[in-house]
This record gives sequence, structure tokens and C-alpha cells, in this order.
Amino acid sequence: MPKRFVVPASDFSELPRFPGDLELAEALTTAAQHLHDTVTPHSTMRAAVGLAVRLLPGAEHAGISVMERGSGRRTVAWTDELVRTAEGSGDGDAGGPSPYWDHLWHAPVVHLTDSQTEGGGVSLAGLGLRSALALRLRADKRRLTVLTVYARKPDVFDDAATRVGRLFTAHVSLALDSVTVREQLTEAMRTRDLIGQATGILMERLNIDAAEAFDSLVRASQRENVKLRDLARRIVDANNAT
Repeated sequence: MPKRFVVPASDFSELPRFPGDLELAEALTTAAQHLHDTVTPHSTMRAAVGLAVRLLPGAEHAGISVMERGSGRRTVAWTDELVRTAEGSGDGDAGGPSPYWDHLWHAPVVHLTDSQTEGGGVSLAGLGLRSALALRLRADKRRLTVLTVYARKPDVFDDAATRVGRLFTAHVSLALDSVTVREQLTEAMRTRDLIGQATGILMERLNIDAAEAFDSLVRASQRENVKLRDLARRIVDANNAT
């Protein structure tokens, strides 16, 4: 289950609220710096929802959710509990007005007008939300990652808000890609070090060279149907316990 975060928009008080054209480039640059300073995908999304409320004209609340075909929608970051309620329980149920969100499989942006907030699994209007703007962050054949901003007034998100939102989500997407690669490289380094330790232990125990020790580790992994890193961790942990 992904970690979930609530982040107050006040964390980004140095940004102009709903910047005009003259401030937009500077505000987006500052936002990009915040995003690229994050260290995990979860912290990137946490920063993104807070920044969205500062940057997008009319936005009062924001959330990021993940949609999987046939598995509903779960919320992974939000600015407040109202967003969590609006987007569903977060336990894999399809929250919010999913018929409209489904359009994001084919289009990068979906607007919800005042009349549409009454529909779906959770009534946005019943929560006092009269406008929503959903912006696609990531997409593949089976999964969508979506940033949605909400407002209590109807017809808030005009072309200007959409333009700012699309510029902002481009930065969020790049930051997510970057931090995901860094996280994967870090994990790969940790796995390599762990396998190296396990190989060294086998060399010492069995009086064999590095190639033979690694081959022995691979064969044991296949025989026991255990991932190589998990088997290596088991060997290292057992050795440390003795």
C-alpha cells in the first residue's frame, strides 16, 4: 500500500498565490526546485499537491491518485481530509466521479463543471466542491497517475488555470521520473552490495572463488524459488547473527 501524505499549502508560502503571467515563470522555477529537492516519489507527490494549491488559479484543495484498469482509484497524496473523502477511501475503491476521470485514459485534462459534481461514487457537491480539474501526470496501458485540484466555487478552472496546470504537471512528471530513477539506482547499489557480501561469505565458508560462489548463490535462488537479493540478505543476516 503506497504511503499517503497530507501537506499544507502554507509550506510553500514564498510562492505567489495564483501567479500572473509576469510571475509565472519564476513561480514555476521555484516549484521545480522544490520538486527536484525531494528524495522519493512519495515526497515528490506530497510536495506537488501543496504546490498545486499555490500555483493553479482558483485551486483550494489538491490530491494525487492512481487509477488502474479494473481496480478503481486510490489516493496517495492530498492537501486535507476533504480531498481524501472526495477521492474515496484510499483502499482501492473507485472514489469520486469515475465516469469523468476515465476520460484521462485518452485525454491529458478533464474539467468537472458544477452540474457534473453531483454524480459518481462520491458527490463532490455534497462535500461543498463545485469545480474540479484533473491533470494526467503519468500514463501507461494499465495505470494512470492524476493530479486533481478542487474549488468550492463553480466554473473556477478556466483556460488560464488549465494552462498553468499543464505547465506545472510537466515539471511534476519530470521530477517523478528523476526521483524514481534515483531510487531504483540506490536500490540496485544496495542489492549489489548485499549480493557481494553473500558471495564473500560463501567463498570463505566453502573455500571457493568468487565466480563459483556467485553461481552457487544463483542455483540456490532458482532451486528455492527465492529472489537473489532475498537469499543474499538471508545469508548475510544469518552470518551476522553468529
